[in-house]
Amino acid sequence: MHKNNRKTLRLVFPQWQGGDNPPYYLGSKMLAWLAPAAEGASEEVPVAPSSGAPQQSEHGIMGRSALNQQIQAAHDIVMRHQPDTIAVLGGDCLVSLVPFSWLSQLYGDKLGVLWIDSHPDVMTPAQFANAHAHVLGALMGNGDQDLTNIVRVPVAAERIMIAGIHNPMPYEAHFIAEHGIHTCSPEEVRAGAAPVLQWLDDSGIEVLAIHLDLDVLDPSNFRSVLFARPGRGENDFGNVAEGKLNIAEVLQLVTQATKRKPAVGMTVAEHLPWDALALQDMLARLPLIGV
Repeated sequence: MHKNNRKTLRLVFPQWQGGDNPPYYLGSKMLAWLAPAAEGASEEVPVAPSSGAPQQSEHGIMGRSALNQQIQAAHDIVMRHQPDTIAVLGGDCLVSLVPFSWLSQLYGDKLGVLWIDSHPDVMTPAQFANAHAHVLGALMGNGDQDLTNIVRVPVAAERIMIAGIHNPMPYEAHFIAEHGIHTCSPEEVRAGAAPVLQWLDDSGIEVLAIHLDLDVLDPSNFRSVLFARPGRGENDFGNVAEGKLNIAEVLQLVTQATKRKPAVGMTVAEHLPWDALALQDMLARLPLIGV
């Protein structure tokens, strides 16, 4: 389909409950402000900002009720537009669930998923209560039914590539090996992303849905990510992998991939603008400016 004939939807999705991290709300809003104007339709999924009260675990998932409402709202928007291509500005990583589910339904075996992330996001409530770490597994049809029910055409493992991943947790490493998911390390991305290009050439896919979790970026170079949280302690995040790439390397990877296969989906997720959050709080406390 020629680009000018494609129906494109931009989805602004300030979901924060999946990561149990309220700053993702502002992160999504800032991405929407920073991005160039949308070429086609643009809608925002209704998400309430945090009230300040802590979320509760509901049958193993933090904020399950709110997430279910947001998944349904996003689904209704996508069904109303039935786009050929979708761009998503999140929000935590769960924002890719509904759009990529639709693209899988639309394109079937022609669709490949390029997941650019330090983490594979294949956990279930049995391993972790935050659903943003479940999304890629759910797209494969694995995990909690409240997530997998929306996925009418699961994405086969051979049509998935995780780029930028390193040091996965034991469950994640086992899942990746068991399902035969393709991976590309940060070092391989930096050296030209040969595993990604080989996968694109061999897989038989024709179009790409690309998920970019900004925490694939090195927090010492790009500060608006979880691992650059001000005042963090050295061991605050345990053994969770932290990003090793820079923006130029990610852009090179995306450019190389989309020269071979066109993108029909593009998500940017997990933007945490710490300085803007601090400034927002300061403005709210200043005379003549704050409430």
